[in-house]
Amino acid sequence: MAEPVSLGQFEQMVMTAILSLDDNAYGVTIHARVEELSRPKKVARGAVYATLDRLEDKKLVASWLSEPTPERGGRSRRHYRLEKTGEKALRESARTALRVYEAIAQSLKGLAWKTPR
Repeated sequence: MAEPVSLGQFEQMVMTAILSLDDNAYGVTIHARVEELSRPKKVARGAVYATLDRLEDKKLVASWLSEPTPERGGRSRRHYRLEKTGEKALRESARTALRVYEAIAQSLKGLAWKTPR
């Protein structure tokens, strides 16, 4: 059986952005969604593109070019989607994050925990 893929926090955010954007997941929209997820921290667009390339190299995401559009001067957009291996890796990362959160919450039970919005 293959070792589970370990994702870094930024990779998780980029993959979550792709998942939440569905058919509208391309560079600009992914960057905007990652910035929402990482708020108040700013995110460089180049960091998102480098991470997308790395995730594609790992076969966790796939990309394709759309048809050229007049509003983009006849250029195509590169769209992204999670592969099955990416969905599995993201799901496992979420489970791990939840276990960590629950351990922290239990250890700090005297403190009120609120989900940041």
